[in-house]
Amino acid sequence: MTLYQDDIAAIRTLKERHGSAWDAIDPESVARMRAQNRFRTGVDIARYTAGIMRRDMAEYDADPSVFTQSLGVWHGFIGQQKLISIKKHLKTTNKRYLYLSGWMIAALRSEFGPLPDQSMHEKTAVPALIEELYTFLRQADARELDLLFTRLDAARAAGDDTAAEFLQSQIDAYETHVVPIIADIDAGFGNPEATYLLAKKMIEAGACAIQIENQVSDEKQCGHQDGKVTVPHEDFIAKLNAVRYAFLELGVDDGVIVARTDSLGAGLTQKLAVSHRPGDLGDQYNAFLDVEEISEAGLGSGDVVLSRDGRLVRPKRLASNLYQFRPGTGEERCVLDCITSLRNGADLLWIETEKPHVEQIAGMMDRIRAAIPNAKLVYNNSPSFNWTLNFRQQAYDLLAEQGADVSAYDRAELMSPDYDDTELGRLADEKIRSFQKDGSARAGIFHHLITLPTYHTAALSTDDLAKGYFGEEGMLAYVRGVQRREIREGIATVKHQNMAGSDIGDNHKEYFAGDAALKAGGAHNTMNQFG
Repeated sequence: MTLYQDDIAAIRTLKERHGSAWDAIDPESVARMRAQNRFRTGVDIARYTAGIMRRDMAEYDADPSVFTQSLGVWHGFIGQQKLISIKKHLKTTNKRYLYLSGWMIAALRSEFGPLPDQSMHEKTAVPALIEELYTFLRQADARELDLLFTRLDAARAAGDDTAAEFLQSQIDAYETHVVPIIADIDAGFGNPEATYLLAKKMIEAGACAIQIENQVSDEKQCGHQDGKVTVPHEDFIAKLNAVRYAFLELGVDDGVIVARTDSLGAGLTQKLAVSHRPGDLGDQYNAFLDVEEISEAGLGSGDVVLSRDGRLVRPKRLASNLYQFRPGTGEERCVLDCITSLRNGADLLWIETEKPHVEQIAGMMDRIRAAIPNAKLVYNNSPSFNWTLNFRQQAYDLLAEQGADVSAYDRAELMSPDYDDTELGRLADEKIRSFQKDGSARAGIFHHLITLPTYHTAALSTDDLAKGYFGEEGMLAYVRGVQRREIREGIATVKHQNMAGSDIGDNHKEYFAGDAALKAGGAHNTMNQFG
């Protein structure tokens, strides 16, 4: 028997125990409601999705062609529609996740209004969005199952046993819209205790994977902006431990920690690391500092000095009281950060780079994997990169290296639309198309995400509609650009009442009140115009 049939049988037994007082209760209706509410708590979701991620990570280790992907979303509805589209077009949610971007929470979900990505938004907004996303994903399950139940009832009423059996098999094998969320906790919003408390709230909301970065909490910057300040490894390890303890306390033993390093673009540190002996982690961190040799006689008031190989050296300190690293040490620091994080509890890495370049990423990963062979990356396919320009530059350089004639191209003007349909333009586009596949095969990228794509798509689609609706096209802009496409492309939102749960509510009314139910989906419902 299937779980659905088991539920019906169990509820029928329960009903019999309660006698005539439960005469109105239909066991199959209860089984349907249970199927539509598979996940009772956020921790249930976190355990389930953590298991998915662990299986996906093992599959990637065996075959790097089976990488995973996600898009960043900033509202439950956007996340829901993304998963509905994936199921419609690709028939499965396998290897497709959601990404929750701290940048988009700051820009779109703060009570202060739009904010820069500097951890100034309310930290409670992070678990709130996780909970919202899973509320919408669970509602997508309820809606899709409700449609299957309605079709099953119709097949039974028509006496079509073949159709009924087929629909029952679809119900039994139903694939949920609930998928893993990789959630951004920024730099932890405070000390390790604050990180632990917020991580607990995120896990309780459903997060199975938490991404944390090695910047200082009070000076946190967007990974693709200047002014980033990193922390010593011991400080970061304490926060990794805080997240792990939160997972273990809540019984999410497979919880995933993504350790992000911003060292490639971060040239500053807020404090010097504690070192107990030469070559330890603190000493390695301090070895990257930009220093100048100084004699004891040259010491000034308030100077901080280090002893290095029998010499006194003074780290260069800025007016901001920050210390700077030597230029050109970013990759070395990234490699050390990554190895250290994996050796101290992290499961996946995130290296924030300044451009999407497979060989640059692979160069660092080769060194990391020499120490930890199964090291894997989460990589940000960021909208902060000008993908067209970056890959046209790479294509130009590749053609030049191969001895091709590149005199027709001006490397300083590669964004020109004149290059769209040229050998260089086509080569660049092909490299963009294959970037995820190439990066996963060559550079150990397990998960590809775009941090804030739906921020840009919302702006672009709104611009298209506003331009036409308020211009000469008027209502045709909506009908031709939106509604007609929804109808012809099978977009679920064309029946927006159904999408919002109206039909589910009608069915519940019928469960509760039988023939006396007053339902919204009758003959005069204009949604019937959409078939």
